[in-house]
Amino acid sequence: MRACPITFRATLIPFVVLLLASAGANAQQAGDTTSVNCGPPLPRMLCVDLDGRASIDPAAGPLTYRWQMGDGTTLTGPVVNHCYKERKNYVVQLDVIVDNTGEVRTGQKYIPINLVQQDVVDFSAQPSRVRVGQSVAFAAPEAQLLACQNVQLIWDFRDGTVVQGRTAQHVFRRPGTYSVRFSMRGYGSDACIASHCVSREIVVEP
Repeated sequence: MRACPITFRATLIPFVVLLLASAGANAQQAGDTTSVNCGPPLPRMLCVDLDGRASIDPAAGPLTYRWQMGDGTTLTGPVVNHCYKERKNYVVQLDVIVDNTGEVRTGQKYIPINLVQQDVVDFSAQPSRVRVGQSVAFAAPEAQLLACQNVQLIWDFRDGTVVQGRTAQHVFRRPGTYSVRFSMRGYGSDACIASHCVSREIVVEP
């Protein structure tokens, strides 16, 4: 005789999404690209914690939890942690195995994981080591502040040049190490008015 379905309560612990609008990305006042020390970008980790310990089926006895994470990864255990490699939307499927009988109860829960609707303050710089007069390409293809309107993207190359745009090309005329700053600000709440900035070092050789 089949046991009653489990009473399932999976807790999706808020993402440990280390994107650059978090505390690691220092805030600065609107329009200010010079006086604030912008920190480096945080590691691009997109991680989630899932907790199924509140799920029970007293009649069935011990259960094994099998989590299909939506990217080809399968994990087992009442509590799991997983870091995705791409910033996409995923659906996690939880299957439950009854230890005493081996019965597999598939699809006990489907959990949407939204890694797209996140603020991102980050940019790339290629190459990061150049000679004087060689061009460096800067780009921020994923940069976004979701709650803000008319977001400005500002590049401060730390050699007296400041430009705006999602991409930029720049030539450094003197050797040295430049901590190039990328900042974002827009219209909306106070968090939009304040700029968020991060920096990457460009080494310019003679």
